[in-house]
Amino acid sequence: MIKQILGKLPRKPSSKSSSSDSLSDVVIGRSAPGRKEGFIGSSAAPSVGLVNGDVGLSASYESLPSFRDVPSSEKPVLFLRKLGMCCVVFDFSDPTKNAREKEVKRQMLLELVDYVSIVTSKFGEAAMQEATKMVAANIFRTLSYSTCGDGMKVVEGAEAEEEEPAMEPAWPHLQIVYEFFLRFIASSETDAKIAKRYVDHSFILRLLDLCDSEDPREREYLKTILHRVYGKFMVHRPFIRKAINNIFYRFIFETEKHNGIAELLEILGSIINGFALPLKEEHKLFLVRALIPLHKPKCLALYHQQLSYCITQFVEKDNKLADTVIRGILKYWPLTNSSKEVMLLGELEEVLEFTQEPEFQRCMVPLFRQIARCLNSSHFQVAERSLFLWNNDHLRNLTTQNRKVILPLIFPALENNMRGHWNQAVQGLTLNVRKLFLDADQELLDNCSLQFHENEAKERELQAKRELIWKRLENIAASKAISNEAVLVSRKVSSLTMTTLSPRTTVGS
Repeated sequence: MIKQILGKLPRKPSSKSSSSDSLSDVVIGRSAPGRKEGFIGSSAAPSVGLVNGDVGLSASYESLPSFRDVPSSEKPVLFLRKLGMCCVVFDFSDPTKNAREKEVKRQMLLELVDYVSIVTSKFGEAAMQEATKMVAANIFRTLSYSTCGDGMKVVEGAEAEEEEPAMEPAWPHLQIVYEFFLRFIASSETDAKIAKRYVDHSFILRLLDLCDSEDPREREYLKTILHRVYGKFMVHRPFIRKAINNIFYRFIFETEKHNGIAELLEILGSIINGFALPLKEEHKLFLVRALIPLHKPKCLALYHQQLSYCITQFVEKDNKLADTVIRGILKYWPLTNSSKEVMLLGELEEVLEFTQEPEFQRCMVPLFRQIARCLNSSHFQVAERSLFLWNNDHLRNLTTQNRKVILPLIFPALENNMRGHWNQAVQGLTLNVRKLFLDADQELLDNCSLQFHENEAKERELQAKRELIWKRLENIAASKAISNEAVLVSRKVSSLTMTTLSPRTTVGS
């Protein structure tokens, strides 16, 4: 009976459970998106409580002894205690809030960085577990963006480069956490076979998600860390490549919004540089399905330098890929974006630098048709950049050897530039290119000039026929206008009009 009565009395919650619950509320929040509760919960963490809705740290959140003040045998235990203390995450939206505790944590983080750099014994499994818990508690969070209606930052072309990025207010602590994790991963005392249990696929995916941060300082650290992770954990390499592929696919075909494409391409540039020959089919598919379509988004300028480096690495490793790459770039050639055209012309020159004659011959017809259009561009930078291609010795030799195919494609553009391009520099460069072909094969140049003038005569004749047909139609319409009778155009006249329309007029209509 007494036991039954005592059993009905309310029990006082234990201090251990209450402190543990309040700690998890403070550190990560029970409903915080993008966080795992399992990452926190170290018994070495200090107890905290909630006071009037704010975090009220108890007196137990005090600075621990320095590593140099304790014997070597106690340093591993102290290391775990400091990691547990650093799992507490503070609110940096208010600089005056918990100022003392923030400074205590900052000093502990700096000590942890120094300890990882000088430690001479292997990290145990407990140390690796607590280290990844501490890093996860601090860096994994829901990213904030400069909103533009849909909650995402809109970036297009050069305008995005002028915008001020949103800096992370917690960076004074985050930077030290990133530095700690970088040194921890790079340390020779970190055994990859054990660490891979904690730096697992889920952890890597969350690191990649952080690459969308607007803070360039954070993206720079993530780039270095991910590169170290790729180098240290060979078992994770296929997964990392696949995860980056998925980010690119989402960016290209869905959102066209991501802040870390340039950094991810830098990582891949180093990875591609280490590919063994012959290239695997998986790597070639990555080039065709992910890298080449990255030329499509409007914000190409933000990452074109890194993309061009990755593309060139592929062609340098396997010359046979040049035809695929050049045709892929031509597929995404812009119609009205002159700055993008200038970038792609520069990339084509870098690719052609490693292109051998067999591959060049396979793609030279569509390539120089596009270059001819660029030569005739009214935007002087596009025309000038396309003429600069002949300053490259390798490309000049390729075009000279294949002049019988190339010169007829570009001669009309050269002739039109010399006759009436508004920019004097373009006219001068055009004259230089024409002289190259004149010195190489004067007979071919004369034949192209003769053909050009014949085509001009035919075009004038067709133009005269078109004007005559339109005049006849106008006369018929005028004669029928008085009686309000509908004008019927004969099939013969209609078909003649269609056949005399030039291809350029048809496309532009």
